[in-house]
Amino acid sequence: MSYVTLPIFDETGYVVVDSYDQAQDPREWQDLIFVDWKSSGDTRFSPIASAYGAIECDGFWNHTPAKTDKDGVWVPENVERAPRLTERALEPGANVGRCRVIELQPNTYADAIYNLHRDDNNRLNVEGTGWIVRAFFNLTDNPDSMMILREDKDDPATETRVPLPAGAQVVIDTQRLYHAVWHPGTEPRYCLITSYESGPELGAWIDARHPVARIQSPVIDEVMAQDAYAAAEAKRVARAAALAARGEDPRFGDGSMALAEAPSDTGMEVLSEA
Repeated sequence: MSYVTLPIFDETGYVVVDSYDQAQDPREWQDLIFVDWKSSGDTRFSPIASAYGAIECDGFWNHTPAKTDKDGVWVPENVERAPRLTERALEPGANVGRCRVIELQPNTYADAIYNLHRDDNNRLNVEGTGWIVRAFFNLTDNPDSMMILREDKDDPATETRVPLPAGAQVVIDTQRLYHAVWHPGTEPRYCLITSYESGPELGAWIDARHPVARIQSPVIDEVMAQDAYAAAEAKRVARAAALAARGEDPRFGDGSMALAEAPSDTGMEVLSEA
């Protein structure tokens, strides 16, 4: 038995849909309650739906009782502050798991390459049900920022760069694709991130918004890129050595999900958002 998936993700693992008119909405993220949750960069998060409705950001499987990233419970304090963001999260009509707004501070392309990771979306997910994917609705206008996607973390030839102006909407199989955001701005970037169960509801929402499953990436400077790859690799090597020196598994938190997918299932990933 396998999971219910959407064919539109088969080729590339992502789909870009029509942009949303973000200018028509209030800047509700400015009023949300954030928690200092570090993940894939200098970040804070504001949970709109969490495992059991508390203002916290841990994986649903890391609770008692544990559950998969479905059936999120709305956080009353933040739903009250952000009714329109809540409505947008509900629009696809699919089962919602985690729903949160990320605040990402400016970073470099090298930072983004170092932060590339896959998400542990489907831990405890029951086969025969919908595969969990994530939607990213960019709230702030960051036309020079990009979602970096790779099928192979170490192969730049597999890289896609998705621009992130206000209203950009992209749905990604983030357990399949390595991803991180390059945000070279001067102010924080804000984005609504929601976990959805794949199925007819999400498929209909995507189909109604002129989906594009392969885009042309913006060109970046090759010298800058090569320098970034070298810097990211040096940082990874240093981190792995430091973990090994402490007697810890150097794969922990490296974004690869190597421990989460190991037969012993000994570790939780620490990078979980973008």
